Amino acid sequence: MLSVKDILSRVKEDNVKFISLQFTDVTGAIKSVDAPVAQLAGALENGLWFDGSSVQGFARIQESDMHLSIDRDTYAVLPWTPENLKRARFFCDIYLPDGSPFLGDPRGALKRMIAELDKRGWVYNVGPEPEFFLFKKNGDTTKPVPFDVGSYFDFSANDEAVNVRNELIEALNQMGLEIEVGHHEVAIGQHEIDFRFADALKTADNVLTFKYTIKAIAAQHGIVASFMPKPVYGINGSGMHCHQSLFTKGGENLFFDGADEFFLSDLAHSFIAGQLHHAKALSAVLAPSVNSYKRLVPGYEAPVYIGWAQTNRSALIRIPRGNAGMKNAVRAELRCPDPTCNPYLAFTVMLAAALDGIDNKMVPPKPSRDINIYDLTVEERETMGIDQLPGSLNQALTALKGDEILKKALGENIYEAFTRAKLSEWEEYRIRVMDWEVERYLETA
Repeated sequence: MLSVKDILSRVKEDNVKFISLQFTDVTGAIKSVDAPVAQLAGALENGLWFDGSSVQGFARIQESDMHLSIDRDTYAVLPWTPENLKRARFFCDIYLPDGSPFLGDPRGALKRMIAELDKRGWVYNVGPEPEFFLFKKNGDTTKPVPFDVGSYFDFSANDEAVNVRNELIEALNQMGLEIEVGHHEVAIGQHEIDFRFADALKTADNVLTFKYTIKAIAAQHGIVASFMPKPVYGINGSGMHCHQSLFTKGGENLFFDGADEFFLSDLAHSFIAGQLHHAKALSAVLAPSVNSYKRLVPGYEAPVYIGWAQTNRSALIRIPRGNAGMKNAVRAELRCPDPTCNPYLAFTVMLAAALDGIDNKMVPPKPSRDINIYDLTVEERETMGIDQLPGSLNQALTALKGDEILKKALGENIYEAFTRAKLSEWEEYRIRVMDWEVERYLETA
């Protein structure tokens, strides 16, 4: 961990004027307490008190005092802030007045799960692929207009979206993310920028950094950047496929077995089996908005059916093709998450499901090979034992309610706050009259 002296030296060199101390509520919304840089030395040594009574899932009014403890290794300068108001950020952990960790802190929940993994001498690595749309500002938020007309991997020498994406990549590099590639995605206006995998905690921090950096830089161009899973009817939605593996602290990939057809160890098979077993409940946390289930429909490359395969993009878990000489590249790609999830909670439940599979030596069903599951009939899927994800947020929350493993991983405080927020979202959606209903029924009913 960086020393206080090192941080203060870097802050001075970077000409930082303000410090943003960041954390999330249970839904994944970034919260921030901002302070002049003169307050940083004291905050690094003693933390900072704040009122958590109005934060989603945090304290009640009568017990609102909460304490932010700075994670010194998360220092980064926000590159879009003007030089005379230069701002840097730290992610923080949250504690109660008695010094105990606040059990409603999403980052804390992931750290507790990682601590359990640490006892085994293992490291959980995650490499997410968040997709997003760029839209023009047209004054009508109900009818988003894509910023460009490109498609998958399209290149145009005069494509303004490419210039914006390259500026996004540069900003993300400055924020400490190791960017691998950026490219246009399948739908018009849709893009993807991939950054290198890391341990789950660092990756969760990186996902949040990624999202607000994309939005901030886009806004400077007069563009709306959206991580909404399905913003436009009839075209592909945005997911956040997550590549996962377990390593020893010595750097050995526990997923690798050169004698296996897919180069997967028994542990990796049980890891996959655990996530498939808990898939319905997982979806409540990994696809946590009512809009998420407009993406999770057959077609559009979205995974709907609970199964696994190599290279088959209709499967919930895909095993990217590899070879015996690439031991560290063997991994399992979970394809149902979308970028509206709180990454701390998402990785917490993903790991909990996987460890349940490992501890109980679960065996996954036969892989679906290279068949397109979308093309199978209901009877064929039933014969093959292929179930499907919930069709709505409400169904997913019902599945989560019955999953004691995932509820224990989240903890009572977070589980209750999360479900309360999401059931409220579902109820608001359920009773709202949509444009489609008016168009369909107003004159025909």
